[in-house]
Amino acid sequence: MSVSLERYYRLHARIYDVTRWSFLFGRTQLIKEIARHIHPRRVLEIGCGTGKNLEALSKEFPDARLTGVDLSRDMLERAERRLSGCGKKTVFIHRMYSQPLHLKPSFDLILFSYTLSMINPGYWKAIRNARQDLVPGGMIAVVDFCDSGFAPFKSWMKINHVRMDGHLPVELRKQFKPVCDENMAAYGGLWRYFIFIGKQSERKGGAK
Repeated sequence: MSVSLERYYRLHARIYDVTRWSFLFGRTQLIKEIARHIHPRRVLEIGCGTGKNLEALSKEFPDARLTGVDLSRDMLERAERRLSGCGKKTVFIHRMYSQPLHLKPSFDLILFSYTLSMINPGYWKAIRNARQDLVPGGMIAVVDFCDSGFAPFKSWMKINHVRMDGHLPVELRKQFKPVCDENMAAYGGLWRYFIFIGKQSERKGGAK
């Protein structure tokens, strides 16, 4: 899957920002919701793409140290150029999020923006990796596709590596205490997307 996704984004990197605005809803709202609940000092975005969210986060939280992870070098190159004018150093890492980034919890906030729905299989592992990378009291913030009642649309999205079965909010609620949990319709209900912000809770018997 990682190889096919790398190829996919190699083709889409140049047009990503000018095409995705029409269906990647909720990203700006997510940043505003984050600011209502936490003022993070160390931020990690998984699947940072061209750096749109990191740029917004750098403006919202000018004192935060930012890290962006993505499996596409082409997307990371664009993110580096975008963030180069923000007046602060952002660390970019080219890798899959198949294991926690550090041995010890290191981040106050971990963001997934339209990333988890494309991690198939393994979305649950990415969520639990985030749980391990967050410091006690840290937060996870997610905006993503939720589900669709239209089979042809779901099939078309699957071709584009997106799973839309309503599975993500279920797993997130298992692993984090929700402080924001919203589900919204797009294009008259063609699909639904969600915003979730959850707080790191005390581990009981370790992460499983």
